[in-house]
Amino acid sequence: MEKSAVALGLFDGVHLGHRAVLDLALEQKKNGLTPTVFTFSPSAVLRKTSGHDGYIYNHIHKYNILTEYGFSGNIYSAEFEKVCGLTGEEFAENILENYFNAEIVCCGNDFRFGKNASCNVEDLRRFGKKYGFEVHTADNVKIDGITVSSGEIRQLILNGKIEKANRLLGMPYRVSGNVVHGNEIGRTINFPTINQEYSDGQLVPEYGVYKTVTDVDGVKYKSITNVGVKPTIRGERKPLAETHILNFSGDLYNKYIEVEFCRFIRPEMKFSSVEELKNQISKDISIYDISE
Repeated sequence: MEKSAVALGLFDGVHLGHRAVLDLALEQKKNGLTPTVFTFSPSAVLRKTSGHDGYIYNHIHKYNILTEYGFSGNIYSAEFEKVCGLTGEEFAENILENYFNAEIVCCGNDFRFGKNASCNVEDLRRFGKKYGFEVHTADNVKIDGITVSSGEIRQLILNGKIEKANRLLGMPYRVSGNVVHGNEIGRTINFPTINQEYSDGQLVPEYGVYKTVTDVDGVKYKSITNVGVKPTIRGERKPLAETHILNFSGDLYNKYIEVEFCRFIRPEMKFSSVEELKNQISKDISIYDISE
């Protein structure tokens, strides 16, 4: 393999703090090194947080963001269970030296690795001297006095504080995935919607209605999205992102769609009738300044 500059991390959300690490690897392209990402599947977040927090983005979405950022074809996502048993030195030798032929290794200054997360950045530097790579670290990034972290962003999304989460992410929080069939109530009240499911273990924002923008084949449409379980409709169901796209008509079933979240409008509500629900949706569109 060509000599590489490897960025290490979970990169859940690929936020501004992560990008500081990723930039260190991308900078090495001018020195003839191949910028490479070594990360873990999103389920590693559940293990790291003992299941208290969901992961922000699923595997496909995270991969797409990293590809857009400049790592096309050089993203390696490992199953945590297959790596967590390695000692720090085994990770340095087997993964970084032997597999990636790393000349530069990039990480945050609080990066930990090895069995039971027993090793820190200083250990990584020590192993680097033995196995032939340098370690470059990125300082913490602060926005509005807040240290950017996946944990902070998760809490903001869980509380519906999307605008603040977007500032820390450096881009709009998105829901992405193939459009699935719903109960098609929206069509009967003249507000057809697309439905997207959250993956098992994925973080779900505060239930409610959001101002969103929906990308369809590269064209962005204004939209509103309800996240929740549709309590007006009888029966139990998993939470969905249900989006009504303004000024759009067409069949999007099974199509991969990205919906960008801009702002929280109101909490999810249970209505006494479908007609009342219809009236509220009209208000959400007309009263809220969707033209911003």
